[in-house]
Amino acid sequence: MSGRDSGLWRVRVARLAALASAVMVAAAVAAGCGGDDDGTSSNAQQRLEQGTEEVKKGLEKANEEVNKGFKEAEKAAKEGAEKGKGEIQKGIEEAKKDAQKRIEEGKDEANKAIEEAEKSAEDSY
Repeated sequence: MSGRDSGLWRVRVARLAALASAVMVAAAVAAGCGGDDDGTSSNAQQRLEQGTEEVKKGLEKANEEVNKGFKEAEKAAKEGAEKGKGEIQKGIEEAKKDAQKRIEEGKDEANKAIEEAEKSAEDSY
């Protein structure tokens, strides 16, 4: 994972933490912790249930965001691996071409050396 992907991941986690905090505050207010003067227990029960439902929805949304983040991270990792694989393949092809060129140069030099040796041998007889 690149540094840029890592930064995006941190931003996503920070947003999820803020979302979870906001949901918890909303649930507390909905449950009657916000200073509501209506003291009936049925109203408190209703607010508690509403707060609980909001927390569940918030957690589901947070879970979806986390799963989305994991999928994006996995996709980025796969793309990076494919890019790296392509670069490696390109390097291999270039190395093969270079090796073939050097083999041909070596053959040419060897043939010249053989010709010179034969010519030197003929001259010495």
